[in-house]
Amino acid sequence: MLERAIEHLAGRGLSHFAYCGFSGANYSERRLADFRELLGSETALSVFESPPPQINSDTVRLESVGLSQESALASWLQELPRPVGVFACNDIRAQQVLNACRSHGIAVPDDVAVLGVDNDEILCNLSYPSLSSVQPDARGIGYQAAALLEKMMQGEPASTTKIFVPPCGVVARASTDGLGIADRHIATAVRFIRDHACQGLDIPEVLAQVPLSRSTLERRFQRYLGRSPKEEIIRVRLNRVKQLLAQTDYTLAAIARRTGFHSVEHLSALFAQKVGQPPGHYRRLTQEVHSPRGAGQDTNTVLLSQTTSTHLDRDKTLREAAEPVRRSGKARGGNKSE
Repeated sequence: MLERAIEHLAGRGLSHFAYCGFSGANYSERRLADFRELLGSETALSVFESPPPQINSDTVRLESVGLSQESALASWLQELPRPVGVFACNDIRAQQVLNACRSHGIAVPDDVAVLGVDNDEILCNLSYPSLSSVQPDARGIGYQAAALLEKMMQGEPASTTKIFVPPCGVVARASTDGLGIADRHIATAVRFIRDHACQGLDIPEVLAQVPLSRSTLERRFQRYLGRSPKEEIIRVRLNRVKQLLAQTDYTLAAIARRTGFHSVEHLSALFAQKVGQPPGHYRRLTQEVHSPRGAGQDTNTVLLSQTTSTHLDRDKTLREAAEPVRRSGKARGGNKSE
């Protein structure tokens, strides 16, 4: 379930997509299959996977093999159409993509936008540029595991059905902080909308940022994004509404105020029209899957429906993957996020 991962990349104006994973890793192969299915047969998908090691193909060994494939990875990246969004099977793989891009002069995020999975904060912030990543719902995973254990302790048989817990969202950082839009005026308008949509933004304010007529703005938005400026404003607002419904206990009135809606009635009607269910129903469904959150808790992520898992026990691989970044930082006098 990678709809929002695709939306995160496509929302940057990208129309070319690629996947980088590890051959032989079940989580990587599953994500590749889901990614390909959701993109559809009409969208070309380029794939790079490291060959599996001969023995002991655990996660750490697979990731270590990936470190030795930088030249092949860079060659693949250089052949991709640009700009392109690369979805990696996990953060380690995504950082390997970033390292290959940096070593071979490929601009991130302007030419290649990179999205990982797991939101390993140390690794993501250590990467250059900092890595955008899917945030797993660790609490939700623990909550579901505890509920299953409780049933087993009460004598109920263990279920053989796999339980998939959707992650909390995408944490956007510098590796996807670009717009694959050749038209600089439209890129300016899109950035302005995303920065100000929840402040009650309207079209005249957008037009004030670019030297375009309303009809030209509308036409170019359709060409590059497939939607109108108004639809982009609504999309950004509703994504924020979804986030607040799932991750906080704010009232609808409070959410309306925080997302640029003038009334609860307007928010509720538009949400039901676009999402297909009332806000209250959406909140109940999402909060049934995730563990309970604290009152008023708010995290700056975008909702994403995608199966994910966490991967531990990789300190050695982390150190090896981070070494090129540390060397680069010393040479540059410190790292900066682009």
